[in-house]
Formats: sequence, C-alpha cells, structure tokens
Amino acid sequence: MPVEKTPGWLDWYADPSLPRFPLPPGAVDAHCHVFGPADRYPFASERKYTPCDASAEQLFALRDRLGFSRNVIVQATCHGADNSAMLAAVAASDGRARGVATVRPGIGDDELRRLDEAGVRGVRFNFVRRLVDVLPTEGLRRIADQIATLGWHIVLYFEAAELPDLADFFTSLPVPLVVDHMGRPDVTADPDGPQFAAFLDLMRAKDDIWCKVTCPERLSRTGPPALPVPPHPGVGSPSVEGGPGGETAPGGKGARGGDGAPGGEGSAYRDVVPFARRVVEEFPDRVLWGTDWPHPNLTDHMPDDGLLVDWIPSIAPTLDQQRKLVVDNPMRLYWPEEATT
Repeated sequence: MPVEKTPGWLDWYADPSLPRFPLPPGAVDAHCHVFGPADRYPFASERKYTPCDASAEQLFALRDRLGFSRNVIVQATCHGADNSAMLAAVAASDGRARGVATVRPGIGDDELRRLDEAGVRGVRFNFVRRLVDVLPTEGLRRIADQIATLGWHIVLYFEAAELPDLADFFTSLPVPLVVDHMGRPDVTADPDGPQFAAFLDLMRAKDDIWCKVTCPERLSRTGPPALPVPPHPGVGSPSVEGGPGGETAPGGKGARGGDGAPGGEGSAYRDVVPFARRVVEEFPDRVLWGTDWPHPNLTDHMPDDGLLVDWIPSIAPTLDQQRKLVVDNPMRLYWPEEATT
C-alpha cells in the first residue's frame, strides 16, 4: 500500500542537468540520503515527515550522471535509528559508499562493530527540533565515548541560534566532528558579523572539526535558485531511472536537456557564497561538499542537482581548493586506507 507523503512534499528532481563543471576524478558526494523504498524499508513511526521514495539505485544513477565516484550516505531522520535502508545502500555500492548512522544511547559495542564492518564511519547527532526529538547530552556523550575506539566521527546538525548553548558540549567530545551545512547560518546577516564569527570560532577551537559547505538551496533567501531555463520543444535528456514514485520520468519540472539544451542559472544562491567561501579559504583541508539528494523538507523549490554541482567553483575557485573539497578531504575522512594525501 503506498505511503501518503507529507502534504506539499517536493519530490527530487528526476531529470538533472549534466554539470558544466567537470568534477575532479575520484570526487565524493559527501552528503546524501536514501528514503525507503517504503515497501522494503518502512519509515519510522516517530518520524516528523513522510517523503517520497529515493532508492539506492536512483542515488547511484545520479552519482554516475553527475560525475561522482563515491557517496557518503547519511541516515535520514524519517528512518529513525533503523539504519537498514542506509546499510543496504552501502552494501550495494561495491565499496563506493560509506555510511553515517543514527544510534541511540544504550547501543552495544557488538552492534557498533557490526555497523563498522558494514561501512559505517560515523554517527549523526541532530539538534534540529522540527526534525527529531533531541536526546539528552549525557546519552550522546556515552555514544561518543563508545565510537572513539572505532575511529569514527560525529556529524552535527544544528541551527545557528543554538550554537552558543552547544559549543562547549561539542568541543568536549572525544572524536572528530563534522558540522552539517555550515551550522545553518542566517545568510541575510553579515558574514563578518557575530553569528558567523561564533561558528568560525568553533572551527578554530579544534583541528579535527570539519564542515560541510552544503545546502545553499536550504540556506538561501534571495537565490537565484539552481533551476534550469525551460527547454526548447522536443529537447530532453536521460532521466534518473525510476523517478520519484517509481516511474521513469521523461523530464523533471522545468528541466533542461543535459545534452545540448539551453543552460540554467549559472550563478545560483549568491547570498550563500560569501559564507561558504570564507570557510573554504580558512579551512581548506577540513571542508566537504555533497548534494543533499534527495533534498528532504524543501518547501520553496527543488534544485537541479547538475546545477548544484556547477555551484562548486563559486565557493572553491581554485583547482587545489576543488580537489581538496570533493576528493582529498572526504577520502581522508571516509577511506583513509586509500587516501593519497
């Protein structure tokens, strides 16, 4: 029986553009998710939203279309602490994916070792109350102590306004930290102002705190969005097989053809660029980038993932910055046994 999606849910973009920006060989999409499929991997009863399906097969089709070599699949909150869908995706990747799990206080060391053997390299602590019921920090600290022996890290998701109350807890944790989406800054504020300064101070506090300069579509207030211009009649491009809801989409909403069709927005999310570029410039060896596919809980628009890739040079303009952002850094964090730098 089909699962009814949250009203107003925006499905992922089924016909992404081919990026104009050529990703460096070995690039890693270091932040993405899978949803279901719900008939195989049911959503958690305590979930705060119900998405469309977004399968491992569809994620890997997107990976290949955009030019990535690998993925880091972050457990989606709609699945709670049942990591089955994420683990199945990692298992199906032929070694080309790693996982970030959600676990609860009280998890046994044997279960953590099982997750490690399955390709998990971190856990996510989510402090965004509209998405999860936040757990007490005492339980989270116990988890941090347990995973330290595995060499894992913690991915942190929080709103910028919450950082002053959480910073001391974060810096006391005994493992590397990876902050999602630059700590969700208010991009209408001054990037040199006190709010973003507090985030930069967190990054400076320890040399094992990393940052994902991701989700401009989620942070931007003035855009312009990463959306294509309408295609010429009769022009199309190969779709991501299966499309949201299972069908093979002949073309995404407003899609441009990836092979010769007119271009899309070439300078998207300009209000986010100063924040992301600041982080890339100061911490070039501790930044990561990912698509955030399938972009849960967006309400304004659903971006074209090919045009999101084209956003990378606006925040990492040099070849050295680009290679570190999408190749060297994620390889050191998730595939250290294969990293060359």
